[in-house]
Amino acid sequence: MTTPNNIHTAASTELLTIRDWLRYAVSQFEASDIFYGHGTDNAYDEAVWLVMSALHLPMDTLNNFFDARITNVERSKLSQLLEQRISSHTPTAYLVKEAWLQGLKFFVDERVLVPRSFIAELLNDDLSPWIEYPELVESAADICTGSGCLGIMLASAFPNAAVDVVDISTDALDVANINIANYGLEDQITAIQSDMFTALKGRKYDVIISNPPYVDAPSMAELPAEYRNEPQIALGSGNDGLDHTHTLLREAGHYLNENGILIVEIGHNRDALQAAYPNIAFNWLEVSSGNEFVFLLTKAQLL
Repeated sequence: MTTPNNIHTAASTELLTIRDWLRYAVSQFEASDIFYGHGTDNAYDEAVWLVMSALHLPMDTLNNFFDARITNVERSKLSQLLEQRISSHTPTAYLVKEAWLQGLKFFVDERVLVPRSFIAELLNDDLSPWIEYPELVESAADICTGSGCLGIMLASAFPNAAVDVVDISTDALDVANINIANYGLEDQITAIQSDMFTALKGRKYDVIISNPPYVDAPSMAELPAEYRNEPQIALGSGNDGLDHTHTLLREAGHYLNENGILIVEIGHNRDALQAAYPNIAFNWLEVSSGNEFVFLLTKAQLL
């Protein structure tokens, strides 16, 4: 594998254009042991993301700039980012301070998970068919919000709703507030520091969503380095990965209006969840990877 010094030397003397840098980055990624999974699944897409974002160029303009020459300052920056990505296994999202979800760009850094959620797909369709009239949703909450990305998508799907984004981490809420401000949603979205529902007494919602921590203990012990660079409090949820989901099932019904719904993402824990709650008829929602990762329950089912 190329050492950081060799990367810097090549950057200073041989790599002149964006095409050069993309080719070089792909080669370095392929020769390394980095792990993909924070928005890409291959070396080329990872290289495009890192190089274009680092140069502040829109992704869809790549063909226009393939042969554009890069300045010495930009070469130095790219060489440092490549070195960090390979040697420290820092996710690209943290290096370039941005991530994408359903075509929306969000600010991220090491204080939050890199956004990824099947619930985003469902919000892209306004939770149809479970919500027939989006304009009638007046209140919604995103529990364990992290960067606030799902809360922002809630606000977009339900423009008449007052949205609460909730997290135990004040650091995460600082990031969420950056994204809320970037989308101009300060009047619609409120960030609340709370351990799940503890600070929400008296509040009621038409919709509650949550992509909580759900990694079980055995999986936590085997996470790739890229995931270990994320906030561990936002990943692990007890031995079976269901600690936070237990809380949601126990308490969410008390915070839902009549006809309200709860939507929760649980990763690969469907079998464990159904074994723990054999008497609940979970509604499993279809997403791009199947119908095993996100469930919906009504207030009536919860209570």
